[in-house]
Amino acid sequence: RAADPLTAAQLKDLDAGSARLAAGEPLAYITGVRGFWDFTVTVTPAVLIPRPETETLVEAALERLSAGETALDLGTGSGAIAIALARSGSAAVTAVDASADALVVARNNAERLGAEIQFLESSWFDAISGAFHVIVANPPYVAAGDPHLPALAYEPTAALVAGRSGLDDLNHIIATAPEYLLPAGWLLVEHGYNQADPVADAFRAAGFQAIELLHDLGGQPRVTLGRLKRGRMEKDRLKRGRIEKDQLENAHGSQ
Repeated sequence: RAADPLTAAQLKDLDAGSARLAAGEPLAYITGVRGFWDFTVTVTPAVLIPRPETETLVEAALERLSAGETALDLGTGSGAIAIALARSGSAAVTAVDASADALVVARNNAERLGAEIQFLESSWFDAISGAFHVIVANPPYVAAGDPHLPALAYEPTAALVAGRSGLDDLNHIIATAPEYLLPAGWLLVEHGYNQADPVADAFRAAGFQAIELLHDLGGQPRVTLGRLKRGRMEKDRLKRGRIEKDQLENAHGSQ
């Protein structure tokens, strides 16, 4: 009851939590939970704390998913994005992360929330086979040496920092995604507020169309998305087939 006095053990826990908070540790790591979308996930220092900005990515992905389609979540962390997509009932969701510790957190969250998700330990696309209707990613996008990093010291650096410009992982994901998207499939990525232009350039270079920039609830440019040109995968396969055929014929001709 609210009127009951705290026990000695509860006072000790409160003092310890207050000290951690005063030292700068995020409240989510102290309490072990964080609200996201329409549910709450467990978080540990093995995963980033989900942010409200990422709900912009989820909303846009759900708008582009139809019943029975497939979705891939890259760098799932706590599993928040994948769980939101899976709980919608629209898609069969696969989620990957390079961190085994993060996957433990994500699997536990998915099981507790009744979300059916296939989890794989993978550095981006390394362990992926097949193609998807929608691919989403909230990858590391903070530049090494960014002045905001000290404020994020309690969160896993590997999930935050991506090279000198912060674009290393974004560029890799955007360039590689067409190999894992079905014709007319969508790629959606979260990025920093000052990265919209180079990210859009990367989308264009990778052959995407209908490229769009979305702003988060704070008004910051936060999510870029694009649609793979219809039939690109078939054209690429045909091109590779022709090359292989020519190579085979040349090899026979030289014998």
